[in-house]
Amino acid sequence: MSTAQLILSAFGDEIDQDLDEQLRVLGELRVGHLELRGAWGKNVLHMDDDDVARVSRVCAAHDVAVACIGSPIGKSPIEDPIEVELANLARICEIGRALDCTCVRMFSFYPPDTSSNAHYDRYVENAAERLSRLADLAEREGVTLMLENEKEIVGDTLARCEALVSAVDSSSLQFLWDPANFVQVGEARVTERGWPLLGARIGYVHIKDAHLRDGSVCAAGEGDGQIRELLVKLQAAGYRGVLALEPHLTIAGHSSGFSGPDGMAYAVKALRGLMADVGCEEIYR
Repeated sequence: MSTAQLILSAFGDEIDQDLDEQLRVLGELRVGHLELRGAWGKNVLHMDDDDVARVSRVCAAHDVAVACIGSPIGKSPIEDPIEVELANLARICEIGRALDCTCVRMFSFYPPDTSSNAHYDRYVENAAERLSRLADLAEREGVTLMLENEKEIVGDTLARCEALVSAVDSSSLQFLWDPANFVQVGEARVTERGWPLLGARIGYVHIKDAHLRDGSVCAAGEGDGQIRELLVKLQAAGYRGVLALEPHLTIAGHSSGFSGPDGMAYAVKALRGLMADVGCEEIYR
C-alpha cells in the first residue's frame, strides 16, 4: 500500500489578527506551515511591500514557512472584466515570490444570481475560459493555482468542479478539496462519490467538516464530510502534500472564519486523531 506524507498547515488568521500570535500558537501545536490569508487586519491581496517584508521577517523568526497564499482571486463576479483578476494574480505572484511560495488558492467566480445554484451550469464554460487565462499567467509566473470548491461560486458541486478542471486541463491549475464546502451545498457521501471524479486532480486539501442537516461547521470527523474516508483515499494514492486547517469553529464567514487558539488546538487534535487511525505519516517540515 502507498503511504501518504502529509504536511499540516493552518490559516493563521483563524487564531488572531496579529501574525506573531498566529505563529506562536502554531509553534505550540507543532504546525510548521502557514496559509497566509490575512494579518494585522489586512487581506493578503491588500498588503503592500512593507507588509510583505514584515510577514517574511516574522515567519523567519518563528521558523514557519508559507505553504499557500490564501488569495480571494475568483471570489468576484463572473461578469467583471477578467483583467481585474489578472492584475490581482500578478500582484499575488509578486507576494509569493517574496515569501518563497508558489502555491495560490483561488475560486471560480460568482454568478449574477446566487439565490439558487440550479442555473449554475450555464456559467461553467465562461468560468473555465477565465480560469484558463489565469492558469496561463500562473504558468508564466511559475505558480500553481489551487481551485477551491465553494458555495455560491460556479465551482460548488462535485460535477461542476470536475467540469471546470477538466475544461482548463492545465498543470498550473489543480483542485483544492474542501469537504465542508461540499457538504454545505448538499453533497452527501462526498468522498465516496467525489473521489472517482476528482481524486486524480487533487493538489491541495482544506480540513474542516460540516453537518448536512444544517451546514454547521465542526472539527474533522464530527460531520458528514467523510474526512476519514478522504484520508484513506489519500493514503492509498500516496498523496504527498498539505492538509490545511481552516476550522471555522467560532465564526464561519463566507470570506474568512475564526476559531481562536483553543479552537485551532481542538481542530489540530481532531485531525491528528484521524490521521493516526488511518496510519498517515505526518511530515513537520
